[in-house]
Amino acid sequence: MHHQRRFFCRFRKTKPLFNKQLKVLLVTNSMILVAIAMLGPIYALFVGKIGGDLLDASLTSAMLAFAAGVTSLATGVFSDKVKENELIVVAGYIIVGIGFLLYTICDSIWFLLLIQVIIGLGEAIYNPAFDAVYSKHCTDDHVGKQWGAWESINSFSIAGGAVIGGLIATSLGFNALFITMALLCFSSAIYIYQLPRKLL
Repeated sequence: MHHQRRFFCRFRKTKPLFNKQLKVLLVTNSMILVAIAMLGPIYALFVGKIGGDLLDASLTSAMLAFAAGVTSLATGVFSDKVKENELIVVAGYIIVGIGFLLYTICDSIWFLLLIQVIIGLGEAIYNPAFDAVYSKHCTDDHVGKQWGAWESINSFSIAGGAVIGGLIATSLGFNALFITMALLCFSSAIYIYQLPRKLL
């Protein structure tokens, strides 16, 4: 009987695989991942729509990645100095959402290059901060599984976003797609912002 009580006590102290904080982060970040993936497969078609070619699509895509790469280290250092990293995540989501909205008025390759820089900056702002917040709420006995879950959701979000984006663009047009992408970003940002600061 004594051994049974000890086993029961150990069982009760086992931490759940996903606490509330991780669930919030996984759901809100998956919305961002879906939004980003919605344009991916048909991005070259949009570039063609505003007068660009395949090379322009490649160069503007590279500009986004370049802008994110240049600024990621600096934003990572900044996030280490800020106590409430979730607010940095919020700021990054908003900037990316603004970039998506700017697609609706984009009419030239030069304007598109600027938009890609803005989106790249937004991604560079939220990515290190998100990783910091997510890592903070991981538990030592489940850290591999918890990051594995994020990787899995990342892949599923990309797959789902690609299909959804194609359907929206085909049936409603590119502007409807961009507005949907922006709304997903803003919804995630607003939800995280209104949470009690002690939660994340």
